Amino acid sequence: MRKDYPILEFDPTPEAVIEPARVIEPIDAPQHCVICFFQEVITTLDEKGDLRTIFEDRWEDCVHAFYELEVDGEGLAVFHPGVGGPVAAGMLEIAIALGCRKFIACGGAGVLDRDLPVGRVIVPRTAIRDEGTSYHYLPPSREVEASPKGVAAIETVLKRHSVDYVISKTWTTDAPYRETPAKVALRRSEGCLTVEMEAATFFSVARFRGVELAQMLYAGDDVSTEDWDHRDWANQSSVREGLFWLAAEACLAL
Repeated sequence: MRKDYPILEFDPTPEAVIEPARVIEPIDAPQHCVICFFQEVITTLDEKGDLRTIFEDRWEDCVHAFYELEVDGEGLAVFHPGVGGPVAAGMLEIAIALGCRKFIACGGAGVLDRDLPVGRVIVPRTAIRDEGTSYHYLPPSREVEASPKGVAAIETVLKRHSVDYVISKTWTTDAPYRETPAKVALRRSEGCLTVEMEAATFFSVARFRGVELAQMLYAGDDVSTEDWDHRDWANQSSVREGLFWLAAEACLAL
């Protein structure tokens, strides 16, 4: 198994020393789950009394909560995955161990094309694996695909609501402060429109565990030139709330 570079030492052994299914008791969790990066949306739902806490797990940073939300009479699990591939993988592993099987993630991303306006919905069909966590779940490769069923469910919902969107490739990185102009140009040449920190990880964990997962992103800050443009992307409250409900509808259709 030893390679010149440790990140390439993939081990296909199905069970690890700390195996989620052995250390986390399954509960009567909904099969459908939205992974929501928008904490203010979760907080608002919680303050309105719409969320029921179904599980909590204490990590060194905080207590991570998993909720259930009723949508049109159906139960939907909801959780915030944190930021970055390693913690997001851990939260997804917990959700799977609890019993969730069908996932739609919703979040924001930097854009590599300034013509994408803030708020435009992007659905990544594939992600470039420029991070580390995915290499512990799948053999080394340049890209990993989202669930085709998940992407199809998202497209159906977006068309139903006449939402403009783009199907694209995304660049997943561990290092947001190392998005150099040369790297941006390379990723653009490969067909990427967005950059974020979790998609490749999500897609790889989902494939390894045999669950369905796709993701919806909205166009945020612009990293397409040497002068970074924040574009006030994190304060697009209506876009973020709207994307959550679109994700919920797509998830329940899976």
